[in-house]
This record gives sequence, C-alpha cells and structure tokens, in this order.
Amino acid sequence: MKEYDFTLTFRFNKSEVNPETYLDALYKAGCDDALLGIGKPGYLVLNFIRLDSSAMSAIQSAISDIKTVLTEREAKLIYVAPDLVGIRELADIFQCTGQNIQKFVNKSTFPSPIYQGSQTIWHLAPVLEWFVANNHAVNKELLEIAELANSINLQIETQTAKPQILNKALNLLNAS
Repeated sequence: MKEYDFTLTFRFNKSEVNPETYLDALYKAGCDDALLGIGKPGYLVLNFIRLDSSAMSAIQSAISDIKTVLTEREAKLIYVAPDLVGIRELADIFQCTGQNIQKFVNKSTFPSPIYQGSQTIWHLAPVLEWFVANNHAVNKELLEIAELANSINLQIETQTAKPQILNKALNLLNAS
C-alpha cells in the first residue's frame, strides 16, 4: 500500500447548508483519514491521506465514501488537489527556497505556466515530470496523484463549457 495525499473540494448547491451536519456521517462513511475544512460557507474541503494501491483507487474510494453521504443534488466536486501550484508550493514540495525554484523556472525547458500575473501558476504534474526528466528526485505517489488530479479538474472544467463553444475551441486548436 502507498500513501496518497490529496484534497477534494465540494460546493454545496445551497450556500446556506451547514457542512457541520455532515461531519459525523462522513467519518462513519470511511472519511476517517481526512481532515475536513468547513470554514468557507457553502464549501466542504476534505484533505485525505489515504493508503491504497493506486492514486485512482485512492481518489475513487474517497469520492465513493463521500457520495454515500452527499448526493449529487446536495454538493458537487469542483476541484481536486494537488494540481495548481506557484513558486511557494513548489519550494515546499522540494523543501528548498523560492529562489532555488526560481532558478529552475528560468530555464527554457521548464514547463510553461498556465497563468502569469501577480503570481505565476503551473499545473503540478508537468513540473514534476520535468524534474524527473532532469534527474531530480520526485515522490512517485505525488506525481501519480498530480496527474490524476489534473485530468479530473480538466474534466470538471469541460463539463461546464457550452458544447457548441467547446467544439469551436477544438476546431481552433486543430486548425493551428
């Protein structure tokens, strides 16, 4: 068994729902390996450290446990972490300074960020893959969970797109 550390964020369909009413039921449903965050009204955040044979199995079992308590009509999964990271998060992952990470980021072969503003943001999986390709030690479970989190988040985002606009966007990408 391997240890997978990931976070699932759910949004309640009604913002006045008190997530505290679900805490005991979630614990009994198998979420006893999660820290639950209920600080933001209308949201429930569960940070799991789950022992399982694969990232897929870990996330799938966690979602399954949650869905025994929360129905799709009550709350929806909106984000899986780790996926989006900045310099600070990368420094934490690699246990070094932000300046050290910045040296890697400045290399021409480093993955392109998905956002450049007051803080630059990357998808974690391609960054970890870059470190592996450049002979740096990377936690295999973290890479596995980051790849899956990214794919799930892309699917969540795709579901919110209007089909006709999504098709136009695909045509634009295929034309270039």
